[in-house]
Amino acid sequence: MTGRVGRAAAVCAALGVLWWATVRLAWAGVGCDDWGCLVPAVGVVVLISLGLLAWSARALERAGVRPGRRVALATAGVLVAFRLAGESLPSWTSSFAHVVATALAFGGAGAVGAFVTEKG
Repeated sequence: MTGRVGRAAAVCAALGVLWWATVRLAWAGVGCDDWGCLVPAVGVVVLISLGLLAWSARALERAGVRPGRRVALATAGVLVAFRLAGESLPSWTSSFAHVVATALAFGGAGAVGAFVTEKG
């Protein structure tokens, strides 16, 4: 079980860094300076997130974490819980801190997702 949880954490941490970089690029591409572009910008972030969730199921399967779809859905639920809990934390100005925190959150959520979907 430890190998499965570790593989899920590693895959999800890598996907978290990919998500962070993709969202930053998309947000910079939208160039949002006022409230009028907030809806399209958030829409792009939601589409990126949903696409990465769908792709994460396949990536987890390829890493030997099965069933990938169930683990991906459990991981998404844990990420939502982490995000809600993170609202009480202060924000950082450092991009490096953001990418590390994202990798840790995604990796931790992947580990929890793999653990709760383990048979037995």
